[in-house]
Amino acid sequence: MPHIKVYIHFVWCTKNREPYLNSKEIRFQVWEHIMENARKKNIFIDFINGYHNHCHCLISLGVDQTIEKIMQLIKGESSFWVNRQQLISQKFEWQNEYFAVSVSESMINKVRDYIKNQEEHHRKKSFDEEYEEFMIKYGFKKFKDI
Repeated sequence: MPHIKVYIHFVWCTKNREPYLNSKEIRFQVWEHIMENARKKNIFIDFINGYHNHCHCLISLGVDQTIEKIMQLIKGESSFWVNRQQLISQKFEWQNEYFAVSVSESMINKVRDYIKNQEEHHRKKSFDEEYEEFMIKYGFKKFKDI
């Protein structure tokens, strides 16, 4: 049996970066549901949080899991669930694009803290500013629709 320990920090946004997740209650319900759904699909979510228009998620990949498949399962099912529960008045959708970066074991606690403090973090910095920093930090070109 293989032993794998690969952590990925995922970030994805609501469609057109709409602030659909504009209350703590809605965010709590969505994050809890994503965690529950992930457990059923054997996806190990180490930490999840976000803000009005995006989600951060630290996931440990399983032996037969791919980044693409995990995002498909999490985003697709959670948007379907939000709409079925009528948590918001409009149709809820996630953007197609996402950001994913590997996390070394020595940085796990720092990433957890960063994800945990999203609300405080975004009082000081918008998602657009954060996104710009990510792109520069990790050497990516800008994607207009993330």
